[in-house]
Amino acid sequence: MESPEPFPDVPGPPAEPVPPPGRRPVRCALCGRPLTGTDSRRAGLGPACDAKLHPGGPGIRTRRHEVDQDPLPGI
Repeated sequence: MESPEPFPDVPGPPAEPVPPPGRRPVRCALCGRPLTGTDSRRAGLGPACDAKLHPGGPGIRTRRHEVDQDPLPGI
């Protein structure tokens, strides 16, 4: 006969973060994880999923690469 209690050495499923009272839970639109940050809740995306959908732009080059050039003929 099997016991109805879980095995003591086997951990149960991880507990999800509980939102503070008065706030409804908001989940990420892409992965479904609960969102806790104010900006993430407003956007509807977690930081990792937001970075996947909106990658940063290319780095801006601030230095000029100087090249020695021959003078133009006739000048």
